[in-house]
Amino acid sequence: MEQSNVVLQVTNLSKKIRGKQIIHDVSFEVRAGEIFGFLGPNGSGKTTTIRMLVDLIKPTSGKIQICGHDVQKQPEQALRHIGSIVENPEMYGFMTGWDNLQYFANMLDDVDEARICEVVEIVSLTQRIHEKVKTYSLGMKQRLGIAQALLGRPKLLILDEPTNGLDPLGIKELRAFVRMLAGEGISLFISSHLLSEIQLMCDRVAIIDKGRVLAVGSVDELVQQAGTYVLWQLEPREQGIALLLQGGKVAIVSEEEHRIDESVLASMPEAVVTTMPLEDIAHTVSRLVAEGISVEGVHKAAPTLEELFLNMTEGKSLA
Repeated sequence: MEQSNVVLQVTNLSKKIRGKQIIHDVSFEVRAGEIFGFLGPNGSGKTTTIRMLVDLIKPTSGKIQICGHDVQKQPEQALRHIGSIVENPEMYGFMTGWDNLQYFANMLDDVDEARICEVVEIVSLTQRIHEKVKTYSLGMKQRLGIAQALLGRPKLLILDEPTNGLDPLGIKELRAFVRMLAGEGISLFISSHLLSEIQLMCDRVAIIDKGRVLAVGSVDELVQQAGTYVLWQLEPREQGIALLLQGGKVAIVSEEEHRIDESVLASMPEAVVTTMPLEDIAHTVSRLVAEGISVEGVHKAAPTLEELFLNMTEGKSLA
């Protein structure tokens, strides 16, 4: 990976607060134009890490570089490339959306009225921008916060739990908006505890728990690490299961053990969930049919990131 293509480089980042180690030796990078997910449960260290990225708190050790500039040694040069919303967007409710943006624009260099108009259009607030923020929905406040973060033309936009409190439509709109920004070349760093949203939104993801990064990779790579399920719809079902188990290569997965998306299961009622070598599927179908079993459906289902996360964290002491 060329260094010029790396917008954010985090190397061996650690943080100790009041003698307690909160963040342990965290490393990852965010590339130009990608949507990078930072996934972990509440209390896993996501917000503490983000606060170090934007220089709100200092790391105990490690290095953060933004567009090649060290946040500790060159904070002004580094932070000018970042826009961020950490926790909730802070806006003045008694002022209009426009006045809020003008207020923040006055703190930045080279941000004129034309740029304010531009970011208002980007976040689709043109119709309501001259109304008071206290009349805005949560989704509109979120978009106004993003508009503020975009004022300085950042190369990296950091969003901490951006879907919190949004309804399904608001989440869908945010997802489309994030994709649009990435398409224009902005890198996005999105922290969330919502596994399904990270899976739908992000190109790559780092999974964090108890202050440690457990894995970094593309969503597809990480899901493949957890293996693939094969779902069978068989008639008669019990005889089909008995035949599947002959030969020892197929294992039946109980309802308690798997976490397959409910929409997949709904489309295959009474499906038998198995793990098996994928190259054996065609031969297994032939064998079942030869024995008089009707194979009404076969479906490959990847486990969710949730399952991967639980596989990584269950039964382990990461303290």
